[in-house]
Order: sequence, then structure tokens, then C-alpha cells
Amino acid sequence: MRRNRKPQYINEYLDRHGRPRIYLRKPGQKQISLPTPLYSESFWTAYRAAMAGEPEKVARVKPGSIAAAVNGYYGSIEFKSLAESTQAVYRGVLDRFVEKHGSGPVASLRAHHVNTIIDGMASTPAAASNFRKRLSGVMEYAVSAGMRTDNPVKDAKRIRYESDGHRTWSEEDIAAYRKKWKIGTPERLAMEVLLHTGLRRSDAVRVGWRHVAGGRIEITAQKTGVELSIPIRAELMGYIKNCPKDGDAFIAKT
Repeated sequence: MRRNRKPQYINEYLDRHGRPRIYLRKPGQKQISLPTPLYSESFWTAYRAAMAGEPEKVARVKPGSIAAAVNGYYGSIEFKSLAESTQAVYRGVLDRFVEKHGSGPVASLRAHHVNTIIDGMASTPAAASNFRKRLSGVMEYAVSAGMRTDNPVKDAKRIRYESDGHRTWSEEDIAAYRKKWKIGTPERLAMEVLLHTGLRRSDAVRVGWRHVAGGRIEITAQKTGVELSIPIRAELMGYIKNCPKDGDAFIAKT
């Protein structure tokens, strides 16, 4: 299998605590610390800024912060052992969390903070439940890395919501579906839109280019009337980029 070539001047290694580190080392210049993991969106943003001689624009991840815990989790064996497609979905959930809360100290996160975030996702209970699971994984990593002594998600509220009669898909279900329906098929597109947005089916079948602005999906939930703003990650853009610009929705109606 062909491997990606490392960008120029990049040095990647694990520190004495087993945490991934990335530095840009240009000859004759001071080395610059870059965000992990390699090839992530945050890495490329910082790398390009540093290569352009604008290190002040490089996103700094404060040691002991929530962002540092998430980055460390991305470099862990638990995360790296997941399928690449699963990693992409997890990143979408956690990167949105880091955008809002990444600068806070991970050791100070409490169950009531998690509850507040979950309450803010009341219009999308399935997405809230998924977020809770992903955050719990990060906190378990933080405990193992000595960044905190407990997992606050264990004491946070569990999300109970009325199912539409369909069970939640497992990673094996998703992998099997992707194997059956190749990229470019309507069936594959429909599943990826649902997976990467966390929208209810009633909203997912409506979302299209008319809802896209500033790299985000801006849509009002049909059931609750709540205005939703969902960042479009590279993975999702890869699936929707070829959808007709004049179409009503990404997911074709049959």
C-alpha cells in the first residue's frame, strides 16, 4: 500500500510520555511545534502558515488543555486501531467540540459541564449520544496519560430518546454498507451525509447547497425549529463536492 510522503522539514516522534509531537525544522531557523495528528486539518493550517513565515498564525495547543487531550487521543493505540473511515467520523465529532472548548483545562472538566453541552444538543439526541461516547473515549485516554484522575462522562447524564424503530448501526454495519455501496452511488452519499452531519433523516433529506455558507451547513431542524450550524469537514466535502449546485438536496429523492 502506498504511504503518504511527509511534508518538507517535518519531524514526527513520540515524547517520553508516549505522546505524539510534530515539529517544523527549517535549516537555520527556530523549530516550530505543530498540532497533531499529521495530515489533520489543524496540522495543514499551521504547517502552511509556518512555511509562509507567519508562525504567529500557527495554532498553539496548550499543554493540559482539552485540545491537547483530544490530540493525544488521536495518537493513541485505541484511536489508531480504528478503521480510517471510523477515525474520520470520530474526528468530525471531536473537532467540533475542540473548536468551542479546546482551550479549557482538561483536568477541570466536570460532569455538569458535559451535561450542559448535551443539553445544548437537545434537538439532535442521536448526535448528543454519539458525542457522549466519543468524549468518554477521550477522557479515558486522559486518565491513562495522567492528565486527570477520573472520567467525568461516566457521571454525566445518559441520553434517552424515542427511536424511529431502527437500531443504531455498529462500526461493522457501516463498514459492510461502505463495502456494498461504492463512492459515487446515491446510497453511499445518503449514508455519509447522515453519518457526518448527525441530522435526523427528515433534515438530512432536505439539506443541500442552499444551506451551505462559510464552510458550514446552516439549517433549521424541521421537528424542533432549532437553528443548526454544522461545520463541513474535509471528509464530508469529499462526498458532496460533485453534487449538482442547482439541486434541492444532496440526497436524491426517489
